[in-house]
Amino acid sequence: MQVTETLNEGLKRSYHITVTADELDAKVNEKLAEAQPTIEMKGFRKGKVPMSLLRKQFGERLLGEAMQEAVDGAMSSHFRETGDRPAMQPDVKMANENWQKGDDVEVNLSYEALPEIPEFDASTLELERLVVTPEDSAVDEALQSLADNAKAYEAKDGAAEDGDQIVMDFKGSVDGEEFQGGAAEDYPLVLGSGSFIPGFEEQLVGKSAGDEVDVKVSFPEDYQAANLAGKDAVFACTVKEVKAPQPATIDDELAKKYGADDLDALKGQIRDRLAAEYGQAARAVLKRQLLDKLDDMVKFELPPSLVEAEAKQIAHQLYHEEHPEDHGHDHGEIEPTDEHNSLAERRVRLGLLLADIGRRNEVQVTDAELTQAVMNQARQYPGQERQFFEFVQQNEQMRQQIQAPIFEDKVVDHIVDHANVTDKTVSKDELQAAVEAMDEDEAAA
Repeated sequence: MQVTETLNEGLKRSYHITVTADELDAKVNEKLAEAQPTIEMKGFRKGKVPMSLLRKQFGERLLGEAMQEAVDGAMSSHFRETGDRPAMQPDVKMANENWQKGDDVEVNLSYEALPEIPEFDASTLELERLVVTPEDSAVDEALQSLADNAKAYEAKDGAAEDGDQIVMDFKGSVDGEEFQGGAAEDYPLVLGSGSFIPGFEEQLVGKSAGDEVDVKVSFPEDYQAANLAGKDAVFACTVKEVKAPQPATIDDELAKKYGADDLDALKGQIRDRLAAEYGQAARAVLKRQLLDKLDDMVKFELPPSLVEAEAKQIAHQLYHEEHPEDHGHDHGEIEPTDEHNSLAERRVRLGLLLADIGRRNEVQVTDAELTQAVMNQARQYPGQERQFFEFVQQNEQMRQQIQAPIFEDKVVDHIVDHANVTDKTVSKDELQAAVEAMDEDEAAA
C-alpha cells in the first residue's frame, strides 16, 4: 500500500492511495481463512471446504469488502501517523474508475485539516462578573404580581370598564354562517386582556348585564385557522354578568395559595428565585464578555469549508426569521453576505477553540447530565415524553445537538474558574441594561 501526498496548501490536503492487487488478494484469502472453519457446504464436512471452492463461491463479495477495508485502513493509518483531524467528512474517490479485477485500487483522498490551535492560558484573562442582590422593592413587586394573579372578581352594578370581567354567551358567524369553535356559553372574559382577536374586547366596554351587542371584527391575515384568516365576522354577544376585580390581600393566606407556609416563607422563595434569575443573566453577560475576549486574543487559520457551511446556515436562519411566512425550503440559494461570513468566522473560531480547550482539559459531559437535559426537553412534549426520550436514544445527531451546549458551558466554566474574575455589585437596572446591550450586539451581528 502506498500513500502519496499531492496537495498541502494551508489546511487543504490531498493524497493518492494505491492498494495493490496482491494486497487485495491477500486480504481476501485472509477473510476466507477466517471464515473457513464455520462454513458448511454440501459434500464437505464443516470447516473442510477447499479454499478454491470458497474463493469461487464467496470471492467476489469478499473482494468488495477487502477493497473497502483496505482503503479505510489506509485512511485510519494516515490520520494516526500525521495527527491530522479532518474538519469535515473527507472526500474519497476512485482514481481508476474503470477498475477491473486484478488491477490495483487507486483512490484520491481530499480533506481540510483542523488547524493547530495555540494553547491558551486562562489565568491571563481579566473578567468582570456582575452581582445583583434582590432588593426588598423587587420582592414586593413580585408579591404584588402574585396578588394580582390571585385576585377574585365580584359582581357589580353598572357598565363594564377596562379590567372588569364579563360573563357572556356568544355566537360567531362569517357571511351569516356560524363557524366551528365560534360559540360559547357563560364565557368569562377580562376586558383589556387581549385574549380575543383585536377590536373585540373594546366593543364590550360600557356594556351592562342584560345587554346584547353585535361585535364586528376582522380576523388577522395570519390567523391560525386558514378558513377564517382575513375574514370579517360578527359575534352576537349577550352580557350576563359584569364583575369587578378584587385584589388579593398580601398575607399568610396568599402565601399558602402559592404553596408556602406563610408570608415570610413566600418572600424567601421569591428572593431565591430572583437571585437565581439575576445569576443566570449575569452569567450570560460574563460568557459574552469571555467569548469576545477569546475572539480577540486567539487567532488561527480557519477551515474554509466550515466557515462556508456556517455562513450558509446563518443566512438561511436569518432569512426565515425575516420571512416567517415562508415555511418551506424552495426559496432558492441564499447567498451569505459579508456580515454572515464575519459572524461565521467568529462562531467557527470560538467553536474550535472551546472544543480544543475542552479536549486538552478532559472536559466531559456525563451520562447523568445528558439524561437530565433530555428529560428537560422531553417536558416540552406533554404525554409524549417517553417517545421523545426513545427517539433521542436512537438518534446520535440529536444527542450531539443536546450535548453540545452542555459541553460548551462546562468549558466556559472551566475557563472562568482559572481566570481572574472580579465581582462588581450592580443594581437590577444596570444588569438589565447590560443584558439589553448584549442582545443588541447579537442582533446587529
